Amino acid sequence: MEVAIKETGVQNNSAVSSEVDEIVQLVTFKLGNEEFALDILKVQEINRIVEITKIPKAPDFVEGVINLRGRVIPIVDIRKKFHLSIKEATKDARVIVVNIMNKIIGLIVDSVSEVLRINSSTIQPPPPLIAGLDSDYIKGVGKLDERLIILLDIDKIFTTGEHKLIEGIMK
Repeated sequence: MEVAIKETGVQNNSAVSSEVDEIVQLVTFKLGNEEFALDILKVQEINRIVEITKIPKAPDFVEGVINLRGRVIPIVDIRKKFHLSIKEATKDARVIVVNIMNKIIGLIVDSVSEVLRINSSTIQPPPPLIAGLDSDYIKGVGKLDERLIILLDIDKIFTTGEHKLIEGIMK
């Protein structure tokens, strides 16, 4: 699978702007019709879905574990974690292997879209309606033309208790 790299809203001519915007690199993915993004520095790799070994008594959002080149890593269905409707994985589904608080975890997503380079000025804080509603994991919303991309803070997706459950699976 090839992931396109797209630069959006990036200006290389410093004479055009007196403000220097930080460039943010993001990996974008879809869950249903919604588009989400993760900081590229948190992403280790992107893989097709392979056979997942179920773990008894794991939280419902933990699908099980896989063997990734000799390493056993837990696999989380991000749809279940976000309480979205469950859907059968398609050929476009992927596992995004991420580093969450120094733990390697795989996240099942519907599809991976692209790698974006955007100016930080195009990212706005979450709207007040969702801010504080158990959504600390939402860093902001990126506006790109007609697209809205929800930026996730991957380190805040799981509660402390969930981190401990996942750590228990890895032992």
